[in-house]
Formats: sequence, C-alpha cells, structure tokens
Amino acid sequence: MRRLWTTLFCCLLLLFSQAAQAALQPQTLGEAALLMDARNGQVLYQKNASSPMYPASTTKILTAIIALEHSRLDEVVTVSREATRVEGSAIGLQEGERLTMEDLLYALLLASANDAAVAIAEHVAGSVPAFTALMNEKARSIGARASSFQNPSGLPDPQHYTTAHDLALIARYAMQNPTFRTIVSTRLKQIRRPDADRSKGPPQEHLWNHNRLLSRYEGAIGVKTGYTVEAGQCLVAAARRDDRELIAVILNSQGAAIYSDARTLLDYGFSAFKPVQLVEKGEKISSFSVPGGAEEVEAITGNSFYFNFPAGEKPSFEQKIVVYQDLRAPLATGQKVGELVFTRAGGKELGRVDLVSARAVGTSVTRRWSTWFLGAVVFLVALRLKAMMVRRRRWRRLRYPPYLR
Repeated sequence: MRRLWTTLFCCLLLLFSQAAQAALQPQTLGEAALLMDARNGQVLYQKNASSPMYPASTTKILTAIIALEHSRLDEVVTVSREATRVEGSAIGLQEGERLTMEDLLYALLLASANDAAVAIAEHVAGSVPAFTALMNEKARSIGARASSFQNPSGLPDPQHYTTAHDLALIARYAMQNPTFRTIVSTRLKQIRRPDADRSKGPPQEHLWNHNRLLSRYEGAIGVKTGYTVEAGQCLVAAARRDDRELIAVILNSQGAAIYSDARTLLDYGFSAFKPVQLVEKGEKISSFSVPGGAEEVEAITGNSFYFNFPAGEKPSFEQKIVVYQDLRAPLATGQKVGELVFTRAGGKELGRVDLVSARAVGTSVTRRWSTWFLGAVVFLVALRLKAMMVRRRRWRRLRYPPYLR
C-alpha cells in the first residue's frame, strides 16, 4: 500500500511540474514568434517558427545589409522614376534627386521608406530583379533557406515570404555589422536632401524610428517594424543587458500587441535562462598524432561556446571529441582538425565548436626520406625501362634489313 501511495505521489508531482513548466512559457498573440540568443543562435522559444509568413518591411533588414556590403556610405545615389512610383510608405523622393547611401539607409530603416528601398536596389545591382537575386543568395548563405524574396521593400507578393526562424537568422547576421547596429538603434535622424524641389513642399528630412521599443524597453537596440494588410503587424526586436543579447521575432500580430509580445519574449529570455560558458576560445582539448607528422597535433577550440540553461537548473552536459579522419601532415596553424560536440545526457545535441591546430605540424624526417626514396625508385625504374626500349629498337635495326622492316 505504501508503494502505491509513493507511486501516486510521484505521478502527481510530475504532473504539477509539467503544468508549472507550461505556465512559465510566454503567451504571444502573433501567429508566429521566435526568441533567439544572438551570441550562439540558440532558440529559446518558438511558435510556428517554420511556417511561411509575409515579412512586410522587416524585409528591409536584408536589403540594408546587402547595401552595406556592396557599397560605401558616401556613394551618391540618383533616384529613378521607378523609385518615386513605388507604393506604400515613402519619404517622397523625387526623380533625379541625389542622396548619399547613408541617408537612404536611414530612410530605409527608420522611416521604412519603400522609395529608398528601390533607389538602393537599383544603385547596388542595376535593377530590382538583380537585387532580389542578391537577397535570395545572401539569405541562403546565412542559413535562411526557407525564404523567398521578390522585392527590397516587403510589399505583398505570393512568392515573397520568410519564417520567424529565418528572419531571426538574418537579423542576427545584420546586427554583427557596426553601421547597421548604429542605424537601427537611432531614434531620430536628420538627413540632407539638397536636390529636392522645395516648391512641391518641404521634403521629409527628420526621420523618426518606428520601433517604439527603443524608448520603452530597457536595453532595446533595434531592429525593424513592418506592416501590410496581408502580413499584419510584424516586429524584429533586439535587446542587450549586461553581456547578453536576444532577438525576438513577431509575425502577423495585431496593433500594439507586437510590442507586448516582444516584451514578453525578451523578459522571458532574460529571466528564465542563464548562459553558461561550456568552453573558452583557445582552450586545449586534446593532442593526437597524424600520419607523417613530425609531432603531435595540439587541438584547441576555435571559439568560445555558451549555452542557455533554464535558470535554477544545474548545468549538465557531455562532450565528445570528433577528429577528422583524413588528416595528413603538414598542417597549418589554425587549420580545422575536428569538432567538440556538446550533448545533454539524453543525447540531444547542444552545439559544437571547431577544433583547430594550435601550431603548424611539419612532416617527419621518416616521411620525407620515404617520399624521396619512393621518388628515386620510380625515377630509376623509368630510366631502366627507357634504356631497355632503346636497346630493343637498336637490336631490331641490326637484326632485320631495311627492306624487311
């Protein structure tokens, strides 16, 4: 009887624990949502994160990073007629007007200007289709392979879509660019429009950032809002506290709920998880020999690795060294020689870190002599064969008269 009560008590305890865990999960109104650690890409929360969604103007995160990587801030961009005719939000660019790439990027990311998006695309790639090809190529290289982009602004198109996870990857990549970080964290920017025809009215030069979190959430540092009827309210938000940086993505939400959703996710990430450094960059992990090596390879970690464990939980993990089997001397300093794989007790992978050679490993004297000896043998055999062929031809000439040859 006592064993039965003990079993029932354990079952109830497990049920209450699962219920409490579910209650701690954040509740969001947006159709799709995701919370990611910007340092290691770890997903801390997700909701329909792999579902294709319209991104609206959050598309401009990708537009901006391509512009930054393919142009200089001081380049002068001439606005085309096509750019002035684009639909949606704009700052009223005029045909023939000239602005710097820097000012257009502020217009793109703060005022969400679609006319700036087209002007940037045409300047960088020559045309919008050519620019969207760059967008899709860049997205794939980042790892955002479930996305398709058809324009630089995010206007609705059946073939223009992304996922919450892909958008987080794109934002994480973009936030590694110092200029991008500066722009998206700016609340107010005055740009110069000296070529604007002021007879049509004062041009829009003071640009306010649409992202309200910058003034309403502690540690907010960007990134981009978005809205169309088809996409609903969208937001990619980033916040930094101490040495932690989180990225929240909300897609197809309603009204101001994008901000409450973002706050909910960011609060959850900062309070419910504790980052633990599992390994430090440059830490020696192992030493091993490789065929033909003059000495052992000293394998060190190529990077530090952090993992977010639930707050209050004792970190528990295992690590396994994987050495590449095709290694041969010589090896260069910093050459990848394997991986350090971290897993939970149940076998679930937490992540992996490259192992690199701490110093160059030359070939051994034995191997060098073996190589030289083999080469010499091959050379001598070749000479011997050639000599035999010469003697054989000479013998044939002596044995047979010319008219029998």
